[in-house]
Amino acid sequence: MRTNRREFIGRTAAALTLAGRAAAQQQDPWSEVTAILGRIKAPTFPDRDFAVEAFGAAGDGQKDCTEAISHAIDDCNRMGGGRVVVANGVYSTAAIHLKSNVNLYVAKGATLRFLRDPKRYLPLVYTRWEGTECMNYSPFLYADNQENIAITGEGTLDGNCDSQNWWNWVRGAARQRLVDMGARDVPIEERVFGEGSFLRPSFIQPCHSRNVLIEGVTIVNSPMWEVNPVLCTNVIVRGVKINSHGPNNDGCDPDSCRDVLIEDCVFDTGDDCIAIKSGRNRDGRRVNAPTENVIIRNCEMKDGHGGVTIGSEMSGSVRNVFAENCMMSSPHLNEALRFKTNAMRGGTIENVHFRNMEIGEVSDAVLQIDFNYEEGSKGPELPAVRNISLRNVTSKKSKYALNLRGFANAPIRDVRLEDCQFENVAQEDVVENVEGLVKRQVRMTRKGA
Repeated sequence: MRTNRREFIGRTAAALTLAGRAAAQQQDPWSEVTAILGRIKAPTFPDRDFAVEAFGAAGDGQKDCTEAISHAIDDCNRMGGGRVVVANGVYSTAAIHLKSNVNLYVAKGATLRFLRDPKRYLPLVYTRWEGTECMNYSPFLYADNQENIAITGEGTLDGNCDSQNWWNWVRGAARQRLVDMGARDVPIEERVFGEGSFLRPSFIQPCHSRNVLIEGVTIVNSPMWEVNPVLCTNVIVRGVKINSHGPNNDGCDPDSCRDVLIEDCVFDTGDDCIAIKSGRNRDGRRVNAPTENVIIRNCEMKDGHGGVTIGSEMSGSVRNVFAENCMMSSPHLNEALRFKTNAMRGGTIENVHFRNMEIGEVSDAVLQIDFNYEEGSKGPELPAVRNISLRNVTSKKSKYALNLRGFANAPIRDVRLEDCQFENVAQEDVVENVEGLVKRQVRMTRKGA
């Protein structure tokens, strides 16, 4: 069938328009942000409250309120959803399991203080522990296969941990046993830990869930990773304040999640402030679920290992991360922007973009990409890191501006810096096995210059 001239011109114009849009997107990766934000929506809940006091809870810091809070959540879920309200006072509780259409609202002046007895976090539940699936103690606030769930309010979540409680369970033999099980594809139901294994649970961990909101609360004294959504879609972490300096006290660790927004948060942590993950080693590759489409904005990072980190458990890959308008500064913050991987992790990190980042002081590097983390080159997998950009990133004091260390047989590719200024830098950049490093309008002043 013949095509007339008008149709031909119309089709050609449309094709050129699409090509132009594609070219524009290729030139400016930030054009993807609008589409990602368009998919991220906070869950909504019926205008219905369930006060935990009505179910027998008391905010006296003494009574065990676990059963009362559980009954309130059950009723709220059964009646179609709403808010489970924790009002003024200190409420002692063990593990809390959220259900669909429930918003756990911790009001200003209220504290959920978690009990220290590990037996109160049984029975075992499915969890991902440092990127490997297993059966372990319940996270303190947990959900699995739920939809439309939230933890909100201006109250406090107190993990009640210290050097004698939970934090002394560090780097035990069970950690390596779990990694070995992942390497051998042991069925998850046979990866049984819990009592006697000393694997600390995460604080907040929704798994296999959709439409998750964590907003406004203050988190202190966490047993381990603090906000750790696993295999979730449509996650918002907003206005959360974290001050917890125990071992492995990462602030927010989205793990194999899609469409994530982290904004207006304050991190003061004992490990990475934000750490984006997607499973560890062979187990992460088996699950094969990347973390993708993550937006981080308007956050403040104080103490921690890395400000915005990707890895090290990222074997399922990480892509499409956009971080902007964040402030970072502390002599106890090691790196501002940190990538960590190795030849056991494998996986790909790609399309990661930072802009308008204001960095005061860090003890090591503004940007670190390290293929030599932990096992380093001792493994069968070659990691890939590519298409990383920094635009309008400034720092006032650091050991390095860039510390980039790839492998000779797997170089870091396509790192671009534009309109960046690094002041008071103690040492020259480290650049090993990097291809396609581009600097435009980048200014660096050495310490003492």
